[in-house]
Amino acid sequence: MIDFNLTSEYIELVRLLKAVNLVSSGGEAKMAVTDKMVKVNGKTETRKRLKLRKGAVVSFKGEEIKII
Repeated sequence: MIDFNLTSEYIELVRLLKAVNLVSSGGEAKMAVTDKMVKVNGKTETRKRLKLRKGAVVSFKGEEIKII
């Protein structure tokens, strides 16, 4: 599990995927979300700009990211 230390109120889903280096570009992040490859708190997520806050868990490519 990757712990992501949130320093603001929230982070958008596609920005999180880029920040933890699970994708190489914003376009790749957007395609992953559009193709239903990303889960947030166990549910498939299709909103690219979903605002993630502390406590959220994102799953992608076999990795889990916990926002702390």
